[in-house]
Amino acid sequence: MAIVETNFKVDEMHAIITATSFAVVKAVQNINNCPPPSRIFQGSQAILDKMHQFFDTDSGNQHIYVLYGLGGAGKTQITLKLIEESSFSDVFLVDTSKVETIDTGLKSIAVSKTVGDSAQDALRWLQSNRNNWLVFFDNADDPKINLNDFLPKCNHGNIIITSRNPDLRSYGAHTLVSDMEEADAITLLLRRANTESSEENLKLASKIVKELYYLPLAIIQAGAFISKSEDLEGYLALYQSNRARLLSEKAAQSHDDYAQTVYTTWQISFDQLSHLAATLLQLCSFVHYAGISEDMFSAASKYEPGSLSPPREELQEPLEFLSHFVEPTGEWNSLKFLAVTNEIKAYSLISFDATAKLFSIHPLVHAWSRSTLPDEEPLQSCMSSILGMYITEIPDDEIELASVQLIPHIVLLKYATPDRVADFRWEILKIYYYTGKFKDAQAIAEQVVEKSRLLLGEDHQNTLWAMGDLAQTYWGLGEFQKAKELEVLVLEKHTDFLGEDHPHTLFAMGNLAQTYSNLGEFQKAMELQILVLEKRTKLLGEDHLDTLLAMGNLARTYYNLGELQKAKELEVLVLEKRTKSLGEDHPNTLSAMSDIARTYFSLGELEKAMELEVLVLEKRRKLLGADHPDTLRAMANLAATHYNLGDLNKALGLEVEVLQKRRQLLGDKHPHTILAMEDLVKTYQKLGKPEEMEELEQLIEDTKKSL
Repeated sequence: MAIVETNFKVDEMHAIITATSFAVVKAVQNINNCPPPSRIFQGSQAILDKMHQFFDTDSGNQHIYVLYGLGGAGKTQITLKLIEESSFSDVFLVDTSKVETIDTGLKSIAVSKTVGDSAQDALRWLQSNRNNWLVFFDNADDPKINLNDFLPKCNHGNIIITSRNPDLRSYGAHTLVSDMEEADAITLLLRRANTESSEENLKLASKIVKELYYLPLAIIQAGAFISKSEDLEGYLALYQSNRARLLSEKAAQSHDDYAQTVYTTWQISFDQLSHLAATLLQLCSFVHYAGISEDMFSAASKYEPGSLSPPREELQEPLEFLSHFVEPTGEWNSLKFLAVTNEIKAYSLISFDATAKLFSIHPLVHAWSRSTLPDEEPLQSCMSSILGMYITEIPDDEIELASVQLIPHIVLLKYATPDRVADFRWEILKIYYYTGKFKDAQAIAEQVVEKSRLLLGEDHQNTLWAMGDLAQTYWGLGEFQKAKELEVLVLEKHTDFLGEDHPHTLFAMGNLAQTYSNLGEFQKAMELQILVLEKRTKLLGEDHLDTLLAMGNLARTYYNLGELQKAKELEVLVLEKRTKSLGEDHPNTLSAMSDIARTYFSLGELEKAMELEVLVLEKRRKLLGADHPDTLRAMANLAATHYNLGDLNKALGLEVEVLQKRRQLLGDKHPHTILAMEDLVKTYQKLGKPEEMEELEQLIEDTKKSL
């Protein structure tokens, strides 16, 4: 028995030695004989120029260059193109995907140079040979491999490393290889599809490469399919309904040695992730691919339900996932979260913006990661709950700015998991309201009021609060009479149950005053606003944010009543105190700045007004986005100042943009849209554009008739 066993082991060892020898022989055949670059895709010229400059410079040190990025971005092809265009004395290609293949690649160098048969022999030869050799370490993707163990330790020679792992940047000069420029992507698609570059084909190709997010391997796969089907025009619709199948399908005839498809390339990386890292990536595939923060998860872990939010016992799945990052004390462990995100980053499946502290996922990876799930619903519901839990924990004074980042996630989940989103109606209502999506906010506010009446009763404080929120959505939609009816009722009930001095009563009073102001009932508005300001000053002090809100609202009413000096005095005070407590970039500070600018405008101090308006517009664009209602208001105010200064073309450009965006966001019947039309009519008239003016006047007339 022992003899047989020994013979078996000898045979087994012989097989291993034979296989290893064959691998070395095969690797030797590749020495100085790298495959040529693809004739279809040859990489980014900008990156090639940068690499040529790097390797052509005699620094007296070893040249190491790292190309890193997502699988399928073209790192290997860029390197092969560089090698083809260069004149290195020797080129050695080493498959760096595994320790075994690295060892085999280095052994092949030693064998080919007849200096031995081990990896160490190869490294010694490279260290002693001062010729202009290049070692190309391709596919150094495994973060568990310490590549430094396999690099020649000398101050001469050249090394290129391609990897999905951004941590390898520390080895030398480096460039992120990401998506292609649009023109290059279109050329690549049409070339691979064997299709002529007609004007019509260029337009079709532009739409296709945009849908593929300019990723080289995805474009090559699309081109291969189009080449076979000969249907460029029909590909986009086919792709949109069959994305997973098309990105998993390998072309029968390949123009390079890349054996993987887009999806199988990423699957190889995904299979290396721990269960926790894989789950985090999959969860993130159910929110928008950009603007994902650690705060979403850390704040959600501290979730305390409100009266209309789901209790913790109904949220076992999200809480169980989050528990992996929570200490027994209940504290969030950022180091654990960082370790998991770093694991995913090591394969370039996510990226991190250190300045904004936000994660993002390539849009195609984002779509692909869902396909790794046999059933999407559990994790989709889990992520929806985490987002709702997070919103619940955002402080009131931070919710407006947070809304700008959160709205893309909310919109995506609204259609994916409407039932779970409905569990957090009140939280999501705030996001819609603060981003100017008043129709969506109204629909949810009506649901919240109905649910609150059913669960808590007509007179419960949360029901009244929900009614106040619904009134605010009517205000946003320009339906001021509807808002007034609700706000009168809310104020009466708050006064009866809580008394005139309660903060909830004062909020209701302030909201009703604002609605009176919007209805042009300025005297009624002023009486209520003076009362609110007096009570808040007494109860909270002059510097409290709620007191400053009341002060700002009263200043606006003074402005509307023509008492400009009174308005200005209050506005200066509000701006000074908000800047001190909130900072210059806070939305409430910018509102105060905008109010003073408007008063300067009415006082005829146009240059002062314009200086502030330019600053407000610039900051709102940056903080809230170009389409936010407050940004459009700032744009309209600046346009009015340009108009009065005689800069009619500047005014025209801004007014056209304001009208276009308001029609899109609010509809033609909204008072702010009609106001934008009327402003533009005046500018057309001044510029002598009668046709445009008459067309817009007709639209205004038709719109007002339909109200």
